[in-house]
Amino acid sequence: MSPRRSDPRTGPALVDIAARLLADEGPQALSARRLATEAGSSTMAVYTNFGGMSGLVRAMVYEGFARLQDHFSKVAETADPVCDMVLLGRAYRHNALTNPHLYAVMFGGASLAGFSLSAEDRQYGRYTLGTVVACATRCLRAGRFGVGDAELIAHQLWTAVHGLVTLELGEYLIEPCDAGRVFEAQLVALMVGAGDTLQAATRSVAASRTRLDTEVRA
Repeated sequence: MSPRRSDPRTGPALVDIAARLLADEGPQALSARRLATEAGSSTMAVYTNFGGMSGLVRAMVYEGFARLQDHFSKVAETADPVCDMVLLGRAYRHNALTNPHLYAVMFGGASLAGFSLSAEDRQYGRYTLGTVVACATRCLRAGRFGVGDAELIAHQLWTAVHGLVTLELGEYLIEPCDAGRVFEAQLVALMVGAGDTLQAATRSVAASRTRLDTEVRA
């Protein structure tokens, strides 16, 4: 008798369920029995698909960054590299708001169900920053950004947008300084800080708003 094949839909479902339980109820909610109940499967599904709970948590981290990279890949290269850069920032925020449970797991250094992120896991996440570094390089070559290190610029933009999104998900940003208002001002300030003029940066930020709907959300 051939071994029973697992449903290919079970693995992705378990990843989403585990991320939601972790974000909503904490590490104590991550048990094979609880996950099986939520997914309508057997407890063996966790071991069949991931080899155990540690493998499942690692899969959540990797899936989170895979979704982020998918959002980045939708941003087209145009004649306005600063607009492209801003759109990457918008894509980052959109991904976090669309996948808040996975986002909460992606950057966690704490032990999760006996699992801690390794240097290799974090490096996997850093690979997604390559898209931002490449765009920063184009901004420098176009003379829109001042002389600088494209990788450093990308890291500065990443930390700034990540900080805002984290506060937004934690519901700390409220009127009159709500997340949307702060984000729009932040985007212009980041581009100017990298060397762009206020006028040019304002135009590029405005243009990127329309592109968010036509490229990233489409």
